[in-house]
Amino acid sequence: MAEARMEQIGKVAGFFAHVGAAVVELTGSLRVGDRIYIKGHTTDFQQTVASMQVDRQDVQEAVAGQSVGLKVDQRCRQHDVLYKLVA
Repeated sequence: MAEARMEQIGKVAGFFAHVGAAVVELTGSLRVGDRIYIKGHTTDFQQTVASMQVDRQDVQEAVAGQSVGLKVDQRCRQHDVLYKLVA
């Protein structure tokens, strides 16, 4: 099986620990079910996108230029980079 390649699709603009969500400014498209990788100075984890919101409304897909709220499995920090793993 070929290794997934990483495509940079955004940066973390903020993190809300009490709800376990990150605000991400997208530079590429993202949809529920995509496998992502978040990497920063002290952040390094992968997960599958389970839910995301735009303007507090659940969405299945978001595109470049949008700011999305993303449920995350671990703490992340402002300026961490968001990658989409593409098979």
